[in-house]
Amino acid sequence: MAGAQIAWTVELGYGTPFLLGLGLSEHVTSLVWLAGPISGLIAQPVIGALSDSSASKYRRRYWIILSTIALVISTFTLAYCQEVSAILVDLFGGGAGDWDEERNIQVKNTAICFAVVSFYILDFALNGLQASLRNLLLDIAPADQLNSGNAWHGRMTNAGNIIGFGFGFLPLAELPIIRLLGGDQFRKFCVICIVILVITVWMTCYFHEEQERQEIHKKNNKFRDVLLGIHTAIITLPKPIRRVCYVQLFAFMGWFPFLFYSTTYMGQVMAYERKKEPDPELATRTGEFAMLLYSIIGVATGTLLPHLASRDRRLMPHKEDEDEDAEVTRLRETVREWRADAARRGKPLRLPVMPFLLRNIWTGALILFSILTFSTFFITTVVQATIFISLVGICWAVAMWVPFAIIMEILKEGPTTAALAARRPSHTRVLSTPSPRRFIDERQPLLRRRSFDAYEAGAGEVPVAPMTGGTILGIHNLAIVMPQFIVALVTSAIFRIVDGGPPGVPDDGNTYLGKTGVGWVLRFGGCCTLIAAFIVRGVAPTPTEKAMRRRLGEMQLLREEANP
Repeated sequence: MAGAQIAWTVELGYGTPFLLGLGLSEHVTSLVWLAGPISGLIAQPVIGALSDSSASKYRRRYWIILSTIALVISTFTLAYCQEVSAILVDLFGGGAGDWDEERNIQVKNTAICFAVVSFYILDFALNGLQASLRNLLLDIAPADQLNSGNAWHGRMTNAGNIIGFGFGFLPLAELPIIRLLGGDQFRKFCVICIVILVITVWMTCYFHEEQERQEIHKKNNKFRDVLLGIHTAIITLPKPIRRVCYVQLFAFMGWFPFLFYSTTYMGQVMAYERKKEPDPELATRTGEFAMLLYSIIGVATGTLLPHLASRDRRLMPHKEDEDEDAEVTRLRETVREWRADAARRGKPLRLPVMPFLLRNIWTGALILFSILTFSTFFITTVVQATIFISLVGICWAVAMWVPFAIIMEILKEGPTTAALAARRPSHTRVLSTPSPRRFIDERQPLLRRRSFDAYEAGAGEVPVAPMTGGTILGIHNLAIVMPQFIVALVTSAIFRIVDGGPPGVPDDGNTYLGKTGVGWVLRFGGCCTLIAAFIVRGVAPTPTEKAMRRRLGEMQLLREEANP
């Protein structure tokens, strides 16, 4: 994932300057970046459905390798598009030589065509690669390790950002071997990305082995069948996953303004502080430095924060738990051993502590993002803007971890949990006189007097039928991509009202001075994430979290029974 994210930085950090340097207009450049949402709408759901329909033990790695090959070709073409164009024009007799102006125009136009096509291929390949990597994680990771696996996924994403933005500050032309490549900084960075990507993908495919599975249904040999499967998955999407998608719809209406315009915001703040138009290159470098700090904080947060939601193995299921009676018997023996050990040490018995629920962490991150964006009302200096952008890395680390962990746990444990819930009414121990309804802390364990109600309420939300993980993850990506179209329309209107035009377009000779539109766009995003924070409260705890709360409740009752 780190290698894929480094490849993303080729487009995010250096794509626009590269296209403008080739002679492409700003208007056409904005059309090129439609490749991102278009590829997200198509590539991830389709590849997820195609790989789900395969029973091969290479069903995920096949698409990983295929996407990597497309990435290598497109990135290499971007790095040498001008040289390749010159060779083709000369080969087909497009001019007399370097001194021929007509020939140079043909080379320029050919290079632009190569670059635009390569960026579209790069976007589709990157979406395919990222979808396949997450599908592979879902397939190979045990249910109790999905939370940690997605946390590592987020760390590697931020680590890729650090490496990608870090290379932007290095003088690559002065490095001993890399300078032999020739060309500008962009070409050298592209080649480095290719090497890192190939190495990381090889490690992933070599050290992870998928299990061949039996075909549950007829293999989809027609593209129509694939589309029909995606449509069916959208209609029958489990309720908890549907709610996560609703949250993502509003959350990324807040994220896209930040991701698109954070460096531009730095330039506007710099102009406001200095009371004059700043040097564009200095403003861009300052913004990239803030994004580098943002990525570093994201890695640190992605390393520390998952410990708050770490799965205590003492609350996880054991292989000998064939049914509820066996589980209660094991818990009784465990509590008895803990009590005896505590008595020998002369200390009171301490039971495990329920970790923070994933949805609570997600809610906190969304509220923090809103607070940070609203703080732009008071930001007047570059230092303050740098702190603002850096702290958003905390929220991004959660965004790259929690929603995927929730969905994957539901996909991995959904049928099992539903089946377990269906058996519970036959066990009379959990049926007792219900206590009056009162406020219950979410970190409080589920005691037996209310565990039956909790499972009855949640049993209908998770289907017993097998769920196609790759397809559902692709549908989840639709909820992430769709806001990009909405944000494009809303931000365009905001810029027209506040600044009289889009950002980056000089007005009276000024690109940044007197512009405040980006700040209002960021605040619009903060309002959207507040709505997302409200919706996330409706996302149910994952099956693993429910089971942990139930076992902790059993332990507390067993402790009370031994100490009447």
